[in-house]
Amino acid sequence: MSNPLLLPEIRQMLAEKETQGLAEIMTELHPASIADFAEGLTVEEAWALLSHGDVSRQAEVFPFFSAEKEQELIEGVGRENMSRLLEAMSHDDRVDLLKRCDKTTVDGLLPLLAKAEREDIRRLLHFPEHQAGSVMTTDYAALRQGQTVGEAIDQLRREAPDKETIYYAYVLDEARHLIGFVSLRDLILADTSNLIKDIMREDVVRVRADQDQEEVARTLAKYDFLAMPVVDNHDHMIGIITYDDVIDVLLEEAAEDIVRQGATEPLEKDYFASSILKLLRSRVVWLFMLALAATLTVNVLSVFEATLEKVVTLSLFIPLLIGVGGNAGAQSATTIVRCLATDEVNSRDLFRVVAREARVGFLLGFTLGTFALMIVWAFFGSDMAIILSTSLIAVCTLASSVGASMPILATRVGVDPAVVSAPFVTTIVDATGLLVYFLIARAVLNI
Repeated sequence: MSNPLLLPEIRQMLAEKETQGLAEIMTELHPASIADFAEGLTVEEAWALLSHGDVSRQAEVFPFFSAEKEQELIEGVGRENMSRLLEAMSHDDRVDLLKRCDKTTVDGLLPLLAKAEREDIRRLLHFPEHQAGSVMTTDYAALRQGQTVGEAIDQLRREAPDKETIYYAYVLDEARHLIGFVSLRDLILADTSNLIKDIMREDVVRVRADQDQEEVARTLAKYDFLAMPVVDNHDHMIGIITYDDVIDVLLEEAAEDIVRQGATEPLEKDYFASSILKLLRSRVVWLFMLALAATLTVNVLSVFEATLEKVVTLSLFIPLLIGVGGNAGAQSATTIVRCLATDEVNSRDLFRVVAREARVGFLLGFTLGTFALMIVWAFFGSDMAIILSTSLIAVCTLASSVGASMPILATRVGVDPAVVSAPFVTTIVDATGLLVYFLIARAVLNI
């Protein structure tokens, strides 16, 4: 989204060719701020602004543009300029950029890169979305266990400009197996004559390239690391995942969960960049499935139509009962989805969780039922008061149990628990809640 505060001033500086001022913008502002201000510029204006910084600075700014702006800028500049920019970008950033480009653009850019760069990009592009390998970078610092601390510090000083991070350096053997790591703090505090093998830590927490990126993000957050080494199935070091990549992963996964909790599919592009047809497709399938599930409620009402005709007052409390049951189920489902995401709960805890949520649901229903008993008794008589209060207890208990169980069962069968949370729980509880309500009514009224 364009920030209008500096936009007119930048345009005036470009028109008057104020080289010094434009160079200061490119060097003094944070890359994200530069991209934010430049978002509203035309392609020609944006490249004119970027040209006042060196290629390494351009590479820092480029990933902060929106996907649509990136595509415009790629199409609006010579492929040779873009290839130089790609070579200067960090490995993970440029792969993310190419993933957002169409195949024709990628095929046109790759031949212009050096062979080693092409192979690195193709290797990273090979990993499927949502795997650790798809968000890692191969820009990591590697040391040998036979080096001295002094030699290691000299090496890191030379390599630092080209590495994603040097706060951790990973110790590899001749076959590139990961055998240890040292932090920059360890190196600075150690005597320069010490060997790396004497100060390295061998208990390296690592992740595999084919692990789910959300699982990797939780692991890195658990250990509070700045970076996490990524290995293949033979324990060869192939890359690292840094904390900034993890933040992006967590934000992406959280956004997907929020969207799916509303019974819709995440959009591949930004909202305004998505066509009406794309918006329709993201919602219609789940809405259709929910509509079919809602026919259960219609069937329950039709079965008890005669009961409703005899006691019309029962129909007055249907919206209340449906609303309370749906909300209770949604509360329970949302709580458990969150607990699954943070590893507080796993699929083996199904019965413990359901029992716990059932007790919570019972107490919620008892509290609401007690309150309803007094009011309904005063206006509709004792029978309706007993029916409604008893139904509230039963429906809240049922709804909380269903809401707790569905996300865990979804996890067991490999379905995203967010998909089956609030909308599906609400739909199921509506039908079962009404069934309980009418059965209790029949028992109390003896009809």
